[in-house]
Order: sequence, then structure tokens, then C-alpha cells
Amino acid sequence: MKHTSTRQLYTEKAIPALIARFGYTNPLAVPHIQKITVNAGIGRYLKESARVEEIVKSLEAITGQKVVLTKAKKAIAGFKTREGLEVGVKVTLRGARMWQFLDRVVKVSMPRIRDFQGIEVSSVDTYGNLNIGFKEHAVFPEISPEKVQTMFGFQVTVTTTATRADEGVELFRALGVPLRKE
Repeated sequence: MKHTSTRQLYTEKAIPALIARFGYTNPLAVPHIQKITVNAGIGRYLKESARVEEIVKSLEAITGQKVVLTKAKKAIAGFKTREGLEVGVKVTLRGARMWQFLDRVVKVSMPRIRDFQGIEVSSVDTYGNLNIGFKEHAVFPEISPEKVQTMFGFQVTVTTTATRADEGVELFRALGVPLRKE
């Protein structure tokens, strides 16, 4: 069986399917994926620089791109954070890397999640963007579970040009994202 990339699926199947479903007159009006943002919180490991370094290296391996540290916007005493303290890491993927990452998430990483039943349709927000949370990063093939000292979770946000949730749901279904049946 020939492997079809997510980008090919978009051009060959998703665009015609979305035009048929929503009646777009211009192919450029069809919703498409703008960017994918991967972000993880490192607040609990602030005192342990080795763990923060491991998280940064792991995210760089998973995404294939350099990580940016994010700072706290305001101080929250309950979380022991001060304004300007580095509390997270994020990566924004666009273009070819974005399509390759989406391919790996859908076709390699999600099938490796234990007891995976599909993504809830409610994970697509009212603007047609998809939010997926991974409880552990070891489901990605770039990470060898034997070498992992720190298990961490992260969030993947797939931002689209869709204007409504139903457009986003149809786009992700056409791309082969395993959304549950409603």
C-alpha cells in the first residue's frame, strides 16, 4: 500500500470534499491549516535545570525545530511564579515541517497511545482549530523510552483558517485525523 502524506490528502481529497460539502466557489476559500503550535509547561521543574534541559531537547527532537522559552505574564503566588519567570516552552511549525509533524502525530504517535479511542469532536473549538493534549511525550518515535528521566505532557494546537467548528471538523476528518463519531 502506498503511503499518502497529509499534504497530499489535503490537495487531493480534502479540498474537493469541503467544496462539495460547503459549496465554496473559490478553491482558495477552502479552510487550510495555518500553523501548529506545540507547547509544554516547565513550571514544576524550574529549580531543576537538568530536567528543563531534557524537556527542551525532547521537544526539539519531536518537532525538529528550536524551542522558545515562554515567560509568565503575571505573578501568581499560589503557583510560586513571578512576572518574567520562564514557565513554558513552545514551538511554532509552519510549511513543510508543519505537514510532516501532523503526519507523524496522526499516523505514528496516536496509534501508539494506549487505549486510544479517537479525539473528542469537542477538541475542535468554535473557530475550527484543533487542540490535542498528550499526557506523555514517549509516544513519539523520536523519543526512546529507556533514556527518559522526566515524563512530561504537552499540548498541540492546529490553527486553521476555518471560521466555524463544523468546517474545522470536516477539514480534520478529510485529513484523516481520528475524530470520534458524534
